[in-house]
Amino acid sequence: MQINGNGHKGAMLSEINVTPFVDVMLVLLIIFMVTAPMMTQGIDVKLPETSAPAMQSEEERLVVTVTGDQQIFINDNPVEKDALGAKLAAVYQNRQDHRGVFLRADEKIPYGYVVEVMAAIRQAGIDQIGMVTEPLRTPSKKKSSSR
Repeated sequence: MQINGNGHKGAMLSEINVTPFVDVMLVLLIIFMVTAPMMTQGIDVKLPETSAPAMQSEEERLVVTVTGDQQIFINDNPVEKDALGAKLAAVYQNRQDHRGVFLRADEKIPYGYVVEVMAAIRQAGIDQIGMVTEPLRTPSKKKSSSR
């Protein structure tokens, strides 16, 4: 038993001090917020620009990317063009939803090569292919000076 300041016997008071725990959690949160953007790696592709509105998509689809040097990626994983159809078919065989894929192709890629990639995607049994583009940038109007 413990005797409190008034001389009465009372129960032991045990409280956990959560302040150090909160401090540590805030520091970890800040560290993750700073480092998370640095951890994302993407594939640099110069997408063509269009004036079409953006598509809204709730589910996450696979992204097939064709870079300027004609390398093909499924999400961030490199794939040979000959193995693209087989790998996509294997991926979609294990998925619950059989939605299409998004195709990102560099604007400098020949049209024929993009069509070959689209054909490989179609041969994998995927009939919905969304083309990813950049929105048109409004050209800056140059002021003409009159003389």
